[in-house]
Amino acid sequence: MTLSSINAAAPACRQCEAAPPLGFEFTMAFQPIVDVERREVFAYEALVRGLAGEPAADILAQVNDDNRYRFDQACRVKAVALAARAGLTAKLSINFMPNAVYNAATCIRATLQAAAEHGFPVENIIFEVAESEKATDQAHLKSIIAEYQRRGFATAIDDFGSGYSGLNFLADFQPDFIKLDMALVRNLHLHPPRQSIVRHLVTLAHELNIQLVAEGVETVEEFGFLRGLGIRLFQGFLFARPAFETFEPVLDWPD
Repeated sequence: MTLSSINAAAPACRQCEAAPPLGFEFTMAFQPIVDVERREVFAYEALVRGLAGEPAADILAQVNDDNRYRFDQACRVKAVALAARAGLTAKLSINFMPNAVYNAATCIRATLQAAAEHGFPVENIIFEVAESEKATDQAHLKSIIAEYQRRGFATAIDDFGSGYSGLNFLADFQPDFIKLDMALVRNLHLHPPRQSIVRHLVTLAHELNIQLVAEGVETVEEFGFLRGLGIRLFQGFLFARPAFETFEPVLDWPD
């Protein structure tokens, strides 16, 4: 990062520090991503919730252009703090808003500081962005992913297959993980066209050295088909629902 870019970012940082509070409070629920080969939790995804367990939509409805950056930063710090307090040893997956990141190197400081203060390993953090997120500048998003990877964070594209730009995403940059959108997963065992798409995505991910995560898995039949394709990382109600401010283990493993 050059001196000029630091100086250019400094006013924005001071504005953020001096800005008024969000005006609302929130916390996190955590849902496991499991490695079925090892029968262990690989990671937990941090999901925004209200203090009384209100759904993410209720909180996100209060996010606007004026507080988006502060909210994005607060989510990172909150997730890291809760994970460290619980003594989490698995990876922690945090969603980020690309349109809230004006400079990747500068905006990552709060995450690095929170990880250092709470003693949470940077290499255990995954940053994920939804393919459906309206990233207005693809070059900017690419630079964010590259900077995060340079700093030692793993990266993921969430909801892969939910938009129209998925293959363009992979042509421009390769994250560490892609998470299949649940619309592709739902009743996959009954839908030959989606089966063909997922088969090719499995091959593509393997060739690009990207790990594939099947999310939104709810039935044994869905799991069985996806497992038969060689997928080993899963997330969904079949394994565990999001747990409010806690990291619940997976008690029942499908055969």
